[in-house]
Amino acid sequence: MKLLLDTCTFLWLTIGSNELSSNVVDAFADPKNEVYLSAVSAWEINVKYRLGKLSLPLSPDQFIPKERKRHLVTPLDLSEQDTLHLCKLPTPHKDPFDRMLVCQAIEHSLIILTPDPLIIQYPIRYLW
Repeated sequence: MKLLLDTCTFLWLTIGSNELSSNVVDAFADPKNEVYLSAVSAWEINVKYRLGKLSLPLSPDQFIPKERKRHLVTPLDLSEQDTLHLCKLPTPHKDPFDRMLVCQAIEHSLIILTPDPLIIQYPIRYLW
């Protein structure tokens, strides 16, 4: 399976949080699965860090690559095609970061690992 980490899922994975479901932990640990972190999540982490809404042990430019490598997570760039899918989405979710993750999940046939009830209203595959 090709898995896309929601931003909160990535952050919880890095600290070994018990917020994660056993389904997510199992899927993440399965070496057959490809796991991705979107540039959108890196952007969201940076924004929240700069606003003082997110505390990290290192600055995002150090923390994100370090944790991606440690957990064998592949970066996923944001493409023009990903962004153009935005006009096709209904609007149950107002968060621009989450809406772009949905676009990427659709465009790249990814399963989003998310607990967010608004994200799972979209026509995507998800796991929690």
